[in-house]
Amino acid sequence: MSSENMRETISDDIEKYLKEHENKSMLRFLTCGSVDDGKSTLIGRLLYDSKTIFEDQLLAAESESKKYGTTGDKIDLALLVDGLQSEREQGITIDVAYRFFSTDKRKYIIADTPGHEQYTRNMVTGASTADVAVILIDARKGILTQTRRHSYIVSLLGIEHVIVAINKMDLVDFDKEVYEKIKSDYEALAKELEIKNRYYIPMSALEGDNVVQKSDKTPWYDGKSLLELLDTVDISKDNKPENFRFPVQYVNRPNLDFRGFCGTIAAGSVSVGDEITVLPSGKTSRVKSIIDAGDISEDKRFVTTQSAKAPMAITLTTEDEIDISRGDMIVHTHNVPRVSNNLKVMIVWMDETPMEVGREYDIKRATTVVTGKVEHINYKVDINTYKREVVDELHLNDIASCRLNLNRAIAADKYKHNRDTGSFIIIDRITNNTVGAGMIVDVARREHDRVIPAEERHYSQAERELNAYIRKHYPEWNCKAI
Repeated sequence: MSSENMRETISDDIEKYLKEHENKSMLRFLTCGSVDDGKSTLIGRLLYDSKTIFEDQLLAAESESKKYGTTGDKIDLALLVDGLQSEREQGITIDVAYRFFSTDKRKYIIADTPGHEQYTRNMVTGASTADVAVILIDARKGILTQTRRHSYIVSLLGIEHVIVAINKMDLVDFDKEVYEKIKSDYEALAKELEIKNRYYIPMSALEGDNVVQKSDKTPWYDGKSLLELLDTVDISKDNKPENFRFPVQYVNRPNLDFRGFCGTIAAGSVSVGDEITVLPSGKTSRVKSIIDAGDISEDKRFVTTQSAKAPMAITLTTEDEIDISRGDMIVHTHNVPRVSNNLKVMIVWMDETPMEVGREYDIKRATTVVTGKVEHINYKVDINTYKREVVDELHLNDIASCRLNLNRAIAADKYKHNRDTGSFIIIDRITNNTVGAGMIVDVARREHDRVIPAEERHYSQAERELNAYIRKHYPEWNCKAI
C-alpha cells in the first residue's frame, strides 16, 4: 500500500484501518551474512520501496550519503538502518538494528545483524526471536566463512525458514550460471545443517531488482520477489492445545477473596475446568476461571473467558488453594514435561570474561531464576568447519555442548519443541551482566525429580516400580500391585 493510499484509508475510516492493522499477522526476520554483502542496504531498499520511511529520514540519509560518499551520487540506503556514528563512518553494522514496517498482508519486525566475527553475539541476539532468516551472499564471492557461521547459528536457534538472497547480481551481469552455482553450493551446506525450508532469490539490493517487485533483468528466474515471499511464507507452528505451558510471572492478591496467577501462555491452550499440574511441586487442581488481560468491559472490568491460547496474557484462578509462586510452570496433567536439575545444553558465550567450569551463575528460563553451574563441557563447535573440539573453558562467541547442573529441579522442554520454555540466559552473579545464552537439548530423568501421579504418592518406591512394571507388561490386568 502506498503512503497516499494509506493516508486516504486512514482519513476515510480510522477505526477500520486500525482493526485491519491489528488483525495482520506478525513476522520477525533477520538479515545476516558476511561483511559488505549488503544487509543494511537490503533493509533500506525494503523500507524505501515500500514507502515506509518519513521524509526527514530520507533527507538525513541523502545528507549523510553526500558526507561519506559510499555510493557515489546515489542515496546510501544502508544509512536508514545503521544509526551509530561509528557504523556510518566505517560503513559496517556493529549493533543489531530493529526496524518496523507493514504491507497489506503482514506486519514486520526486521533485525539487521552484524557480519563481523567479533559481533557474533549480536547476531545471536537478533536471531533468537526470528521466524525467518535472510542470508545474503555476494554473487561475486560465493559462500564465505561467515556464511557458514551464520547458517550454523540459524540452524542452532531453530529458524525453519531460510531465504538465500544472492545479492549484487548487477555486478555479474545477472548471470544465471553464477546464481545456479551458489544455489548448488548452499544446498549442500543446508542439507549438512538440516535446514528445513530453503528459498533462493537473485537480486540487487542497491538497484532494487527482485526486492519488492520482480525484475525484468532475470527472465530466467520464475520465483517470487523477496517481499512477495515474506508476505506468503507459512510461519504457523504446530501449536497443539495439549502442549499447554504457562510460566507463572506474578501472583495477584488484591484482596482476601481473590488469588490469581498471571503470565503469558508459552504454548498450547487451556479451558475452564481443565485439570492442571503445577511444576516442580506436582500439585494438581482444576482451572476455576480465566481472565483475559487484553479485554476490558465497558465498566472497566477485566473480562473472563472460557478458554485461552498462546501467546495470550491471562490470569488463572484454581479451584483448590495450592501453593503456586512466580517461576512455577502450570501444565495439563496429562501432558507433563520432565522435571530435573540436570540438563544437556548448547551454550553461546557472550562475555569477554571466559566461562569457568564449576563456577555458579544465575540461570533465567522464562520466569524461573535458579543458581546453576556447568559441570562439564562436552565439546566446543568450530562453527567455521563444524568440527568438535575439547576445551576447558569458553571464550567470547564460543558455542559448546555442556552439562548444566541446577541447584533445584525445574520443568523444562527441549528447545526444538518449545523455544520459550527450552531456552535460558546466563547471568553473572557479581556483575549482573548477561554473559551467555543457551538452548536445552535434553533433560535428564532422575527418579527423585519425577512427578509422581497423585494416586500413587503414598506408595513406597518399590510399590511404584512394581505398578509401573504391571502397567507396561500386563496392561490387560488394569490393576495395581496394592
